Amino acid sequence: MVKMTSLDAGKLRQSLSKACTMLSLNICHYLQYILSNDIYKMHFIFQYQNPDITKKHIIKVLNVYNGLQYKVEPFVFNDGSRKELFNLQGTIPVPFKGTYYNIPICIWLMDTHPNNAPMCYVKPTSDMDIKASMFVDHNGKIYLPYLHDWLPHSSDLLSLIQIMIVTFGEQPPVYARPRQEEYLSFMPVPGSGTHMPGSNFPPYPQNSQYGGGSSVYPPYMPPTSSGFPYQVPYGSYGGSASNYPPQGVTGSFPYPPSTQPSPTVPATAGASGTITEEHIRASLLSAIEDKLRRRLKEQFSQLLAELETLRRTQQELTSGSAHLTYLFDSLKREKAELEKNITILQDKEAELEKEIAKLSDNQSIDVDEAVTTIAPLYKQMLNAFAEEAATEDAIYYLGEALRCGIIDLDAFLKQVRQLSRRQFMLRALMQRCRQKAGLTG
Repeated sequence: MVKMTSLDAGKLRQSLSKACTMLSLNICHYLQYILSNDIYKMHFIFQYQNPDITKKHIIKVLNVYNGLQYKVEPFVFNDGSRKELFNLQGTIPVPFKGTYYNIPICIWLMDTHPNNAPMCYVKPTSDMDIKASMFVDHNGKIYLPYLHDWLPHSSDLLSLIQIMIVTFGEQPPVYARPRQEEYLSFMPVPGSGTHMPGSNFPPYPQNSQYGGGSSVYPPYMPPTSSGFPYQVPYGSYGGSASNYPPQGVTGSFPYPPSTQPSPTVPATAGASGTITEEHIRASLLSAIEDKLRRRLKEQFSQLLAELETLRRTQQELTSGSAHLTYLFDSLKREKAELEKNITILQDKEAELEKEIAKLSDNQSIDVDEAVTTIAPLYKQMLNAFAEEAATEDAIYYLGEALRCGIIDLDAFLKQVRQLSRRQFMLRALMQRCRQKAGLTG
């Protein structure tokens, strides 16, 4: 047994003290970094126009979805400008066929939140691909009616995420890439260390990711009813890995199941330790099927987009045709009205020419025949009015003659008395005629 002297004990205590000091400093630095980062985030939120509402929305989301974290990062806009913005990154649980999958998303909050809708993206991992649909484009940007109809006073982030979960449960935004070993099925089988006779492939190493045993080569999986040749297992929500449903299960562009018989691998392949031509043929057929299916899907998506464009063009043309029909009908009505007015104008012009021809003959015109009435009653009233006006003029000129001394007073009074009596009778006659004709006044 080795004895420890007091000097050795002192050195040991000094070393331990120094190590504890260094460890404490590292922990303090780490805690200081975390604390300063959180303080920066808390301070940065006050640069928003509505910091209280934004903070409330973020806290509500973080209390419900633990897979999301808030960060402050620069966002690059389409014009190349950069701006520090808050964002929520992480995964949300999406139910799909009875199992929850973790879908990675990123929600960017504008500095005018909630006056402007947030910008949402799907951020797949390295082994995932984006599945474009009417809700997610090829770049991962999310389009939802809730975002399009965003209301500053009633819309919030928690409701947005819940709508994402429901939408992605019907149409998953990502799908798993096929594992490389499913396509490289022509590689030698591990186990024996031998290589295929007549080939240039080196022997495969003894240890394999598929484990030991006689039949360790991954068998070829025939196409399923959904049209995809593989099925990748996924973990449920709450696991450490972010797993997603495979492509093609509930896609918006389904394909009919393959009518060709699926190639099968003989059961003796694993036991013999060699790869036959059937293995290579099955692998090539699988790869060709997948490639053709992807090509068909891309072509179908392109044709569907073109069809949608043509449909919108057809709607615009139909609307334009209805407008043109309305304009044509309006022009026809205006043309008919103009033709009618032209006919009336021609008739009036003919009458004017006829009257001008009469005037050009220099014929004497009887004054009594120049003015005619449509009824004898009106003619009687017209004659009475004319005679009454003449009587009024006669009384006026008699007064002028008396003033000038042409007639004496006795003659003036005698004539005025007779004319006034006649004028009274004429006015009474006109009043009777107006009452008989039904004229007011």
